[in-house]
Amino acid sequence: MRYRLTFITGVAVGYVLGARAGRERYEQLRKSAQRVAHNPAVRNAAETAGQTGRGAALKAVDAVKGKVGDKVPASVTAQVKRLRRKGAAVEDGWGTSNT
Repeated sequence: MRYRLTFITGVAVGYVLGARAGRERYEQLRKSAQRVAHNPAVRNAAETAGQTGRGAALKAVDAVKGKVGDKVPASVTAQVKRLRRKGAAVEDGWGTSNT
């Protein structure tokens, strides 16, 4: 799935950069992308995926920490502590509200 999404993104970028229609077509595609990005259903899906990912990351860190013990770098430990203090409502910079 990841490679398919990467391929589709590459095709879209190549089309936009190489389109003979020029600036008009670029603006049309940009507006379409903005409409999709601002769609509440898409935003909710992105928010849910982000929260699920953060939860999975915390579980993975616990599992790894249990196996490697004190060998986890201090920077990773500090980041995990910061995430736990703030809970699931961490501002991720992607424009999701995490509410």
